[in-house]
Amino acid sequence: MKFLRRHWYNIGGIVAIFTGAFLAFAWNDLSVVQRLLLLNFIAMLIHQFEEYAFPGGEPAIMNMVLQPSDTPDRYPLNQHSAMVTNLLYSYAFCLIPVFFPNVIWLGLAPMLAAIGQLIVHGVAGNLKLKSLYNPGLGAIVFIHMPVTIYYIYYIQSRGMTSIWDWVIAIVYLVLYITIFLGKLTYSWLADKNSPYPFAEEEMSRYNVHQKVERLKAGKSS
Repeated sequence: MKFLRRHWYNIGGIVAIFTGAFLAFAWNDLSVVQRLLLLNFIAMLIHQFEEYAFPGGEPAIMNMVLQPSDTPDRYPLNQHSAMVTNLLYSYAFCLIPVFFPNVIWLGLAPMLAAIGQLIVHGVAGNLKLKSLYNPGLGAIVFIHMPVTIYYIYYIQSRGMTSIWDWVIAIVYLVLYITIFLGKLTYSWLADKNSPYPFAEEEMSRYNVHQKVERLKAGKSS
């Protein structure tokens, strides 16, 4: 478990490569909806790799910039909560719909979540860091959003969705974000004395400490 906590996002990067190879090999045997859902799953794995591995920095951004903490290596986000939340998000929330492509609301929810990710990273994250980029934004802009836009266009133009699909998808998304991204990450698994701190290497990626110091210096001046 210790290895998984430390390297789940690196493992996800490897899974993304193999899934991409499978998608290319099985392309003609999959429906368009399944292809798009698999692309969204791959995009999420790349997004997580971008956040935590390269360029990384998400732990420090979350605990030092978005929700400043006195113990930024472990609160509010810690190594264990980051692993649990992200594995559930990618392998449950994003992958399961691939096996049920005709249950439109199930696949629509993670697609709509990409729009929320764009707002969080592209607006909130950039404003806080006073930059045009923060880790995770690349995958959102160049993979998530094109896939999401085409997915919505495809199911709408072919009459595959109803008003109830949209309603259930939105309700499901809100519940998922509230319970698994909100309560689970920042309440149930959050602990100022967590025994699962991020490694120093994880905290130092993307030079977040230096960026925070520059922001503080700019405010003071």
